[in-house]
Order: sequence, then C-alpha cells, then structure tokens
Amino acid sequence: MKSLKILSALTLVLVAAALVITRLGDYKSGYEVGDVAADFNLKNVDGSRVSLSDFKEAHGFVVVFTCNTCPFSRANEDRIIALDNKYKALGYPVVAINPNNPEVSVGDGFEAMQLKAREQGFTFPYLVDEGQLVYAQYGATKTPHVFILQKEARELVVKYIGALDDSVRDPATVTTKFVADALDLLLAGKAITTTSTKAIGCSIKV
Repeated sequence: MKSLKILSALTLVLVAAALVITRLGDYKSGYEVGDVAADFNLKNVDGSRVSLSDFKEAHGFVVVFTCNTCPFSRANEDRIIALDNKYKALGYPVVAINPNNPEVSVGDGFEAMQLKAREQGFTFPYLVDEGQLVYAQYGATKTPHVFILQKEARELVVKYIGALDDSVRDPATVTTKFVADALDLLLAGKAITTTSTKAIGCSIKV
C-alpha cells in the first residue's frame, strides 16, 4: 500500500514536470519578425500618456528602446532624431522607450529623461517603461534596440528587429543604414531584404 502511494506521488510529479517543460517549450520571449505587436500606454517626458493608437495618420513606427546612460545610446541620439525628422513626415514616426529600472540605473530617472529630451532636442516621445513590462514583451535586450512596426489591417506587424546601422559607436563609419533602408523599402511597397540584425549596446538594467 505504501509503495502504491509513493508510485502515485512520483507519477504526479512526473506529469507536472512534463507540463512545465511543455509550457517552457511553447514560451517565446519577445517578438519575432512577422508577429503582431501589442499597443502600450506609457508616460512621456511631457507628462502625457502615449499609445501607438494616438498616431492616427501613421503607417507604422520606429520603436527604439534607448536610455540616458548607455554610451551606445548616446552615440545614436542624433541619428535617431534624424530618422524621426525624415520619416515622421512619411508616416513612420520614432517612439523611444527607456526600459531601464531607475532604481538600478540612477541616471535614467524621469527627471533625467526630461532633461535629456530637452537638451538634445528630441523630436519624438521619450517614454518610461513603467514596471519594465513593454521591453520584455517586445524582447528588447540592449539599448539601443530598434523595432519597425507596420500597420496592416488594424494590426501592428513587426517588420524589422535589430540595430540602427552597422556602426553603433561612430556615425562617420556607417556603411549600411539598416533601419533607413528598411523604411525606404516599405515606402516603395517592397519587401525588406534585411529583416533582423544584432542589436549592439548596453544590457537593460533590471
């Protein structure tokens, strides 16, 4: 009788373990190209709340996970502003999100973000990832990390994931502009040839 109870308990443990393994196998951390992205509602540096659904005329978005403190992010700021200045008018505005936990990265607090946006002349929303939920949903791992979204049948489809270009530190040595090239192809009604690249930057501070 005792052996039967032990066997039953062991069977339950094995079944539970199998279910956990199955769920882990089905779990996907972040978006892949072709996935539908969820909207968000985050606090902007001007105190307003911003969602992608607010941009009624946009054809898509350049969502950039970036921050105040990472040298890679700072090296890309002028390039991100230039992207927004060019492509916002064409229907693809930049939306920047700071995913860092300000309790871990003190230079990424809200007031520091406000100062950064003001001093650098950000032309785009600079949002706080409150609770650090959105970066995890997207699967961002670095700052900067770029996601191009395209509006298709009232959904936001991920078209590109990765780096801004092939020289994250030095704009003078850029030879391939991954994001700009992808946007130009979308605007021409063509398929993006390079849909993903490796994001190079600082790890997100959790």
